[in-house]
Amino acid sequence: MLVNNSLVELPTPRSIRYMWNFGSLLGICLVMQIISGLWLAAHYNCDVTVAFLRVDFIIRETSIGWRFRAFHRNGARIFFVFLYIHIARGLYYRSFNFSHVWLIGCTILLLTMGTAFLGYVLPWGQIRFWGATVITNLICVIPKLGVILVNIFWGGFAVDNTSLTRFFTLHFLLPFSIVGVRGLHLFFLHLRGSSNPLGIVLNRDKVKFNPYFSWKDLLGAIFVVQVLLGVVIFYPWLLGDPENFINANPYVTPIHIQPEWYFLFAYAILRSIPNKLGGVIALVASVAIYYSIPFINSSIRKSKLFLPLNKSLFWFLVAVIVLLTWIGARPVENPYIITGQLLTVLYFRWFMLNSRALRCWLKLV
Repeated sequence: MLVNNSLVELPTPRSIRYMWNFGSLLGICLVMQIISGLWLAAHYNCDVTVAFLRVDFIIRETSIGWRFRAFHRNGARIFFVFLYIHIARGLYYRSFNFSHVWLIGCTILLLTMGTAFLGYVLPWGQIRFWGATVITNLICVIPKLGVILVNIFWGGFAVDNTSLTRFFTLHFLLPFSIVGVRGLHLFFLHLRGSSNPLGIVLNRDKVKFNPYFSWKDLLGAIFVVQVLLGVVIFYPWLLGDPENFINANPYVTPIHIQPEWYFLFAYAILRSIPNKLGGVIALVASVAIYYSIPFINSSIRKSKLFLPLNKSLFWFLVAVIVLLTWIGARPVENPYIITGQLLTVLYFRWFMLNSRALRCWLKLV
């Protein structure tokens, strides 16, 4: 395989479509999030007595502060939309055959989810505070060390000033870690070259990245920026929880605590397990299990990309994740509890079914 680390001269399969644009769009979104985040950090105060009021001050009093706040808030949501589409494309077209690229991408997913959770807490709204309390308290299920680790992470015996300072520090630093890991992700991608819908790896089927695909990426970037600006200007508080417009009150527990929509599928899996330790293990496994995909599918060649069974299994997983997201936003009562438990079983069963069924099918053909 021809190896060329120059972006301009990078050999790129001519058959790739707009679904391959989301990698570059994620890079653009990451840069926009860092820039807007630096501006917000310059005005933020991580003190629980003033954090909520400080965010309100940024929105109302600082020059175009509401735009930066809405841009950063909605930019995170668009980032996750693109991230999940990027992962879905990798599953559908079996890009996980490039195991190094896939594994590093899974690490980026975990870092992004951690960064988003920590940033979600910072405005110190009612749901944000209780979400931080519930999720971080899950660490205490670790035998013997759990309570000690929670107290170290909190900096005390409850989520308070020290906790918020640590959340802010980690939220500030993690995006730069993501930039570094993304650089490693791109290094291995350029070392192997991009995958493509046809699964062809011949060099004669490739063309230079520039200008054929650089203009394609530029067009996608312009479209995304326009959409994001439209959301910021016309629907700045879209999909927000009304209770987050209330200052955090540690003495009043909300009736229904739920995270942002991009965490709801994992949250539904967490609460579907009646045992706390089992729920935490299932929560971690719901994301970490993607690390196993290159290994459980290692015997399947990329030339089998369009197997009908592979398509059916992919859309089955998408349907399960969408339903889990819906269940995560429902109250903890029947029939949602039973439905969530069934979907959780189907979610984890998919990873075994995907590997075994495809291997059996390949033996038959």
